[in-house]
Amino acid sequence: MNGSSNSGRMAVPEAKDAMNRFKQEVASEIGVPLKEGYNGELTSKQAGSIGGEMVRKMIMKQEQEMSK
Repeated sequence: MNGSSNSGRMAVPEAKDAMNRFKQEVASEIGVPLKEGYNGELTSKQAGSIGGEMVRKMIMKQEQEMSK
């Protein structure tokens, strides 16, 4: 590793808006009150549940694509 952090950077910057919409959709589905901008009032559990559910959905979609 080169010591620099890629945290917060997207591999495909053009996908940023779509990922934000996806995050909002997932948060709504699981009942986490996510809003635009700073969400410092969310617990770690709430924030983590959004990311975890996003990953589960992405893996499921990829598995479906691979099974075709």
